[in-house]
Amino acid sequence: MMIRMNQLDFSYRKKNVFSGLNLTLSEGHVYGLLGKNGAGKSTLLKLMCGLLFPERGEINVMGYLPSARKPAFLSELFFIPEEIYLPDLKMSAYAELLRPFYPRFDRQMLEEYMEEFEVSLDERMSRMSYGQRKKALICLGLACNTRLLVMDEPTNGLDIPSKSHFRCLIASVATKDRCIIISTHQVRDLDNLIDALVVVEESRILVNVTTDRITEKLVFKNLEEDESALFAEESVKGRWGVVVNENGEDSKLDMELFFNAVLQHPEKIRAIFGNDKVND
Repeated sequence: MMIRMNQLDFSYRKKNVFSGLNLTLSEGHVYGLLGKNGAGKSTLLKLMCGLLFPERGEINVMGYLPSARKPAFLSELFFIPEEIYLPDLKMSAYAELLRPFYPRFDRQMLEEYMEEFEVSLDERMSRMSYGQRKKALICLGLACNTRLLVMDEPTNGLDIPSKSHFRCLIASVATKDRCIIISTHQVRDLDNLIDALVVVEESRILVNVTTDRITEKLVFKNLEEDESALFAEESVKGRWGVVVNENGEDSKLDMELFFNAVLQHPEKIRAIFGNDKVND
């Protein structure tokens, strides 16, 4: 197991964020972490990375206690936050500063990724736009070849071609011994990339399940006028919704519809996935 959280409590002064939270994440997956604003997604990522400390409970990440911040732990973790603060250096110089801390750092990979994103290694990061800095940090994170890659809203600031490049690069580095976690509101940017979904809401994990399991249990389709559904909404293509897959139908996962269905009917969804990785 890559990450295990057990009975975790965390709060900011008087604001409770998590109470008795349980979560397990495995290597070999690209996880999408979904939740409304203020649900605690960024807090959860920082707890995993040892940037915040729980009040109670246990966290084990790759066999380490994150809050201890041991070099062996940090050398296998790269975290890309939503808000980026980088030194006034060229990316080439910044990469050389970080190289000793990441034993599998690959300079050639960094150059290839930067070229793919059309970002110069010789441009000072302080002069880059927000989108360019985001692309540069994504390239650096991938080139460090860590077992755990954690990203908070990585597609914010990226233009449409860059989002496509991002999906291709992540797919190319997703291996069976690596865990990639992406917190996002831009679920449509990550279609065909994420293979497991975690939904957090009101201090608990509502769903932690693979996308294959979702489409095995649910169908996403155009609905007849009076057809009932777990969740439905009107679109330009008519009434679109989520229904229980009683006949073994094949359908393409709509992550946005699934997320809305989970929020509207959490107990029904939990009952459907009762034998999967669903945590209280």
